[in-house]
Amino acid sequence: HVQLVESGGGLVQPGGSLRLSCAASGYSYSGYCMAWFRQAPGKEREGIASIYTGGDSTSYADSVKGRFTISRDNAKNTVYLQMNSLKSEDTAVYYCARGDWNVGFDYWGQGTQVTVS
Repeated sequence: HVQLVESGGGLVQPGGSLRLSCAASGYSYSGYCMAWFRQAPGKEREGIASIYTGGDSTSYADSVKGRFTISRDNAKNTVYLQMNSLKSEDTAVYYCARGDWNVGFDYWGQGTQVTVS
């Protein structure tokens, strides 16, 4: 069965960096687009970054553009989110998801907490 497992969250000071990982299993990983979302307390879930199958095309929400980088390693079935210059407003639970904005997202990880304080 399909599984997405995030890791790498934690507590970081403003201006710091974290790298999130999402390990995928149970399907042909390289054939699917992947994305990162986040949800802060009291707010709707926000899509922040996506990456196509080959890793050569990415997109970002304005709120993270220039600070976050999404990448993938198809040999390791893993997608990453490098987060730099973190701000308090980046505090949220971060989720990875399989899919893209055209066809939707069908599988989600359990989330990893990122706290910037």
